[in-house]
Amino acid sequence: MRRAVGVRGQVAGGAGVRRLGELQVVWIGLVLVALVVAFSVLAPRSFPTSFNLLNLASDAAILLLLATGMTFVIITAGIDLSVGGVLVFSAVVAVKVVEGTGSLLLGALGALVTGLGWGVVNGVLVALGRIPALIVTLGTLGMSLGGALLLTGGVDLRAPGELNLGLGLARWLGVPLIVWICAAITAVLALALAYTRFGRHTYAIGSNAEAARRGGVAVRRHLIKVYGLAGLLAGLAGHLSLAKYGITGVSAHSTDNLQAIAAVVIGGTSLFGGVGTVAGTVIGVFIPVVLQNGFQILGVRPFWQQVVVGAVLVAAVYVDQWRRRARDQ
Repeated sequence: MRRAVGVRGQVAGGAGVRRLGELQVVWIGLVLVALVVAFSVLAPRSFPTSFNLLNLASDAAILLLLATGMTFVIITAGIDLSVGGVLVFSAVVAVKVVEGTGSLLLGALGALVTGLGWGVVNGVLVALGRIPALIVTLGTLGMSLGGALLLTGGVDLRAPGELNLGLGLARWLGVPLIVWICAAITAVLALALAYTRFGRHTYAIGSNAEAARRGGVAVRRHLIKVYGLAGLLAGLAGHLSLAKYGITGVSAHSTDNLQAIAAVVIGGTSLFGGVGTVAGTVIGVFIPVVLQNGFQILGVRPFWQQVVVGAVLVAAVYVDQWRRRARDQ
């Protein structure tokens, strides 16, 4: 009976914290709306145009994949610093496979399998090796970036022309196909996190891994799946980045991991696990993208974007700490 009451209390407490998390998503959503309105008023002929809004969506699309995978990882109270390196390594593998086989499909498959492989390695070391995720993913970040440099000799490889001119420039209903792909995958994973057993287990592990294990959740296996998902999305992001920009970008993604983490935290996901939504992450991705775009249009020095995003990030972490204190009282 005591155990049943404890479980009910834990569920009730978790529901309360989750409501606070949803409230934070609402507030951060209002911040994004305020930014869009402000830039639209300050630059009415440049910012709110369909051309510029499409640019915003295109700029955010690939980072959105990385941040969505990071959301699942952080909800389990983990971290993945390797996604930028995995993205680059997967793009390099895609080019090498296409050069060796002449098949764009096999190149895409190579990028996906490579990303998944790195993610599974992270998951195995974290879940079975009991090594802190920070150390594991910092190590695999160096390994993946170093591996990409070894394969390329430190020189960016060019994407196959058919990929860059095909998928990279393709549009549907006037919107880049890459944006549609990223949006569809994000929507599916948002529903999976909110309404499926996989999502419930992800929240349970982040809230209390031991309680989740006693409740029948295969914690270690699930963690491997979560890190594998993050790696798979990084591999796909690598392939889409290759298609969009036409090069592997070996030195261009060194801060992607920090951008993804910042987007997730700004969007209301707790660094301590158990709280977060993909919808919040979407908002968190767009805030720095809108700031950068708006500052460029207004002629403001781009360094102010870093100042503002840093301030928002600190505020988001403070709100998370306040939320935890409210739960513990």
